[in-house]
Amino acid sequence: MILAPRSTSSPTLRAEAAKDGAPDVFKQQDTIVAISTPPGRGGIGIVRLSGSQAVAIASGLLRVHSPLQHTQAQIIDILDPDGKAGETAQRLDEAVVTYFQAPNSYTREDVVEIAAHGSPVVLERLVRACVERGARLARPGEFTERAFLSGRIDLTQAEAVRDLIDAQTLYQAKIASEQMEGALSRRIRPIKQALVDLIAALEAGIDFAEDDIDLMPNAEIGRRIEAIVAPLRAWASSFEYGRLVRDGISLSIVGRPNAGKSSLFNRLVQRERAIVTATPGTTRDLVTERVALGGIPLDLIDTAGLRTSEDEAEKLGIEKSREALADADVVLIVLDATAEKLTPEEIDLLEQMKTRRAIVVMNKTDLIRGGMANDAPRFFETASRPMETSALTGAGIPALQKKILELMHGDSREAESGLMTNLRQQQAVKESLLALQNGESALEANVPHEMLLLDLYAALRQMDALTGETTADDILNLIFSTFCIGK
Repeated sequence: MILAPRSTSSPTLRAEAAKDGAPDVFKQQDTIVAISTPPGRGGIGIVRLSGSQAVAIASGLLRVHSPLQHTQAQIIDILDPDGKAGETAQRLDEAVVTYFQAPNSYTREDVVEIAAHGSPVVLERLVRACVERGARLARPGEFTERAFLSGRIDLTQAEAVRDLIDAQTLYQAKIASEQMEGALSRRIRPIKQALVDLIAALEAGIDFAEDDIDLMPNAEIGRRIEAIVAPLRAWASSFEYGRLVRDGISLSIVGRPNAGKSSLFNRLVQRERAIVTATPGTTRDLVTERVALGGIPLDLIDTAGLRTSEDEAEKLGIEKSREALADADVVLIVLDATAEKLTPEEIDLLEQMKTRRAIVVMNKTDLIRGGMANDAPRFFETASRPMETSALTGAGIPALQKKILELMHGDSREAESGLMTNLRQQQAVKESLLALQNGESALEANVPHEMLLLDLYAALRQMDALTGETTADDILNLIFSTFCIGK
């Protein structure tokens, strides 16, 4: 499989591709073309063609001395599309051309990739020349869509292609790569097979009752439904962690002015990102930086100190701090270990955070001797005493990072294989569970097996929708429209 970075062609080509709209039977027979490398100048730029006419269209632009061979890269001259034909044609560029013969390609169609020098002018001219010779501009995600429609990959694998392109950490890339290899499909397959076996047994009992095939006892049906529900429910529980892996979380650092929030922020970012001075109230606006913690994207937000202020700029900053505090997934409350007592704002904040995912740290511990000057330790129970850190020396920072990770996904990670990472997958599993629970309720009410089968078939349809075996066109359009052109 050949994977390209997130990419688009020029704005003009993107606009022309968007005019094609949703796929139809005719368009699936078209040969499509797109630039499959990111916009801008680079050492290499790739133009990709897929379809029955890919070789013929590409050959018209190349000085080909021998037929293109499957998977064999050749160094070939690209001819000036506006120049003369034949051996005297002027060379526009030199490229490495690779041909993948159907069905042994990403799309299971003939695919030609022209790796020229990465001049936007040359690449766009190549695309336009392909269009003039009968190709059509690819829509976003159309190459992957064709791979899905041809049966080369299922829908969960197609979604993983997008996740891999969008990955910002190696851990995200690892999870997406496992899903591209079919980890989600392998996880759903035995569950779905157990459901199909149950449906078949019930259908046989109904259709061939006159042939002395006994109806399955309700107790056995209930046991088999529960054997399907249990792994499905366990899989559904992986979504919370999977969502964090895919989307990351936001962490707001809040506290009184000059408690060391910005210094702590810089420690976690590992560079001098926020301005630090001895003057309280230096931070007037939100400062945001994305880092990776344990392979999970973490948006750190440094906020203005919470206090009563008459300064208009600082008041606006404090208001933004409260908004960031409300929206954050995790809150890091920073207290000053050298202060004599908690401020009313800190006490109010600590009370509010009792129902939130929050971590309390006592900062500036390098400045105290013989115990805490702050009365904060007495504010907490022994089991929930604040963590001790020093942004200046780095003391306590590794323990703080470990605590943040624990708060994000608990003491132990969900098994990484087959991790559910997007809302569509979670919704399909949720609907399948609901249908199975309705089936259990119907079973307890002793309804006829014909009626019970309606719930089981409803659960099966949702499992099929998960992998794309029975998925509405509008859902497919929505999924692939979020891809980049060229992939």
